[in-house]
Amino acid sequence: MALEISNISKKFDDYVALHDINLTVGEHEFVCLLGPSGCGKTTLLRVIAGLLEADTGQLVFEGQDLSQTPARERNFGIVFQSYSLFPNMTVAQNIGYGLRIRNENKRIIDQRVSELLTLIKMSHLLDRFPWQLSGGQQQRVALARALAVDPRLILLDEPLSALDARVRNEMRQEIHDVQRRLGIPTIMVTHDQEEALMLADTIVCMNNGTIEQVGSPEDLYLRPLTRYVADFVGISNLLPTAWVQAHQPELMARRPAGEHDGLELCVRPEHIAVRSEANGPATVQSVTFLGNLCHVHIQWADRKFIVERRSRDGLHQGARVSLDIDPAQCCWVSC
Repeated sequence: MALEISNISKKFDDYVALHDINLTVGEHEFVCLLGPSGCGKTTLLRVIAGLLEADTGQLVFEGQDLSQTPARERNFGIVFQSYSLFPNMTVAQNIGYGLRIRNENKRIIDQRVSELLTLIKMSHLLDRFPWQLSGGQQQRVALARALAVDPRLILLDEPLSALDARVRNEMRQEIHDVQRRLGIPTIMVTHDQEEALMLADTIVCMNNGTIEQVGSPEDLYLRPLTRYVADFVGISNLLPTAWVQAHQPELMARRPAGEHDGLELCVRPEHIAVRSEANGPATVQSVTFLGNLCHVHIQWADRKFIVERRSRDGLHQGARVSLDIDPAQCCWVSC
């Protein structure tokens, strides 16, 4: 493992920002810390970077205890949401800054800057200043500057949240391609589930300073362990045990043993089939067209469902329908 995080905790006065965090990051792994604002993900990133000191616990990177290693000596590349480029320096000067302050040979700096400009596809803009660049271009320069010093670990703190949707999609692919090509272990903070699902080898879903679940994107989406994860990663239809017993008892066969109210059934919208039926038990409330798919909002007894379909297929508000739920496509989560 490249990084081992053991029993890390951090308090600010009476506020517990991190509680007993344990996590490992592999040699070439891309890890996303996912969660809402205030869940502790940025605090954890800053502890790893050495910008904050943990109250308890240990960080070990490539066998080295980092507790006595200041941030400047960890050789981690950090990219912030705000880019933090020097406005009076050109693109090339910004990228080479870290090497210059290390008194690196000019020939080596020029060669490294040239390589990185090619990598981020900005060789033609080397003499531009930050104010002459788009947001996406500035973020590419910030990433290249972090890579210039051959970091042992890359830390990304919400690097795409200030960009518009189209540029954000482009930058996701850029970051994905660069990280895969270089193989540098990377930890990225994000509140965007789509971003995490696209980029990560491993997602760490956080809540109130603790880790709710760690796993692959497929694990968290298809096999969430808790109601929180099922609700935060993607869209879920969550059904209490009593409701399932009353309306879909055949789905109880796979329910684990446990408290009656301690588990809920999680069904993703794309795993529900809708059939028009004159005397069906459910009613279509609305149909939302989203381009390549539709979200059908359905009321069944006292529960609201979201069903994903490729087209409206004649469904309309007020239509009576039946829902077919495949037990193999469901999972039970703790409340």
